[in-house]
Amino acid sequence: MDFASADPSIVKSIKQRDLLNTWLRLFARDQALPRMDEYQPARIEDELPDLVFLAVDSGAQPPRLLIQSDGRRMSSAYGNTGKGRYLDEYLGARLASIVMPVYYESIARRLPAYTIANIDDIYGRIVAYERLLLPFSDDGNVTHIIASLKTISEDGGFEIRNLMRGSDKLPVPKLRTIIDRDLFHRAPGRIPSGDILEFG
Repeated sequence: MDFASADPSIVKSIKQRDLLNTWLRLFARDQALPRMDEYQPARIEDELPDLVFLAVDSGAQPPRLLIQSDGRRMSSAYGNTGKGRYLDEYLGARLASIVMPVYYESIARRLPAYTIANIDDIYGRIVAYERLLLPFSDDGNVTHIIASLKTISEDGGFEIRNLMRGSDKLPVPKLRTIIDRDLFHRAPGRIPSGDILEFG
């Protein structure tokens, strides 16, 4: 599975961009993966329905990802909660074949991944499924991932219940990226450190 190189501007959702910017601020400090307990985005409570927290066993090959908590929207999209289950088993073989490589790439590269896939709801309306993965490390290896999952339809309304399992067709990947460029957070209206200004 091929992944394009991208910078943070690839992320469409303002709320996902805020999550990424918080990660970037921590990453830029030491040029290393942040610890999970350091990650405290503003208003994260508002995002919890769209977030999935996973513990990563990097010693396994391929890595195993245990769902520690899943947001309300993911549970609805997949038809049931995944808490306490391994992600690959929760997804099932069909979906795991296209979803798990994104997680594996993020873990292997130790960088955020951002993907968009299109999927039809039960009424045939096309829904864009935007996934942002943020890796964390408590011991040198990737130990946790936070997944932010957003759904949007140009048709306006759509049915999220069983969105991921209600169709015989698999999601169609539209964008697969690893965010590996411009890994710093640029505050609005400020000049990045290191830039030299010449006057006169």
